[in-house]
Amino acid sequence: MSLMDKHVILERNATLLLVGSLLVVAVGGIVEIAPLFYLENTIEKVEGMRPYSPLELAGRNVYIREGCYVCHSQMIRPFRDEVERYGHYSLAAESMYDHPFQWGSKRTGPDLARVGDRYSNEWHVQHLADPRSVVPESIMPAYAYLKETPIDVKGFSTQLSANAAVGVPYSDEMIATAEADLVAQADPNADTTGIEGRYPKAKLGDFDGNPQSVTEMDALVAYLQMLGTLVDFSTYDEAAGYR
Repeated sequence: MSLMDKHVILERNATLLLVGSLLVVAVGGIVEIAPLFYLENTIEKVEGMRPYSPLELAGRNVYIREGCYVCHSQMIRPFRDEVERYGHYSLAAESMYDHPFQWGSKRTGPDLARVGDRYSNEWHVQHLADPRSVVPESIMPAYAYLKETPIDVKGFSTQLSANAAVGVPYSDEMIATAEADLVAQADPNADTTGIEGRYPKAKLGDFDGNPQSVTEMDALVAYLQMLGTLVDFSTYDEAAGYR
């Protein structure tokens, strides 16, 4: 009896086909699911990734509060057109400290996963305050009031503590210095040695054009300027043949 004849027997016997299908699904499920019970982390860590600095975290809070994720995704898919437009495709490790992640479900505006360092602070402030002054076809609402809204620094360390409780590796030192670090990152005259040590590649200095106060505009621009800048993608690009 040939293999095809045996297959015909399986197809014509509903009970046998059902049992066979269940066995195949069971084996496949076990192979995929069982290893997850023995792995501490299913995300491969990537050099350069770190927790958000307090100012970046404050900016991320503003980003979520204002619903920016509704129109802007932060997930570049591994397709040629996306990679050529936005840069290297997104890595799972880039979202490992996000609660919640900002992958998004649609794009009314461009993906922001690699927006850091692509525009100046001044451009971001102008774009947020009056979107159509820099992008005439934009339908984004204006967020000029962020420049007039100071960040509530007092007690901000609780934000880091809450993230630490769900697995973000904020140290006791990071939590203890959170409020001072938040203010110092946006102060062009501050000693930022500690911040640079705790949060490598953090953008420093005045972000909104007013060094006299730390505003929600400072925080949001600091967050945007950090996106996509922590990982050195040149090694990935060379390995994948993009360069």
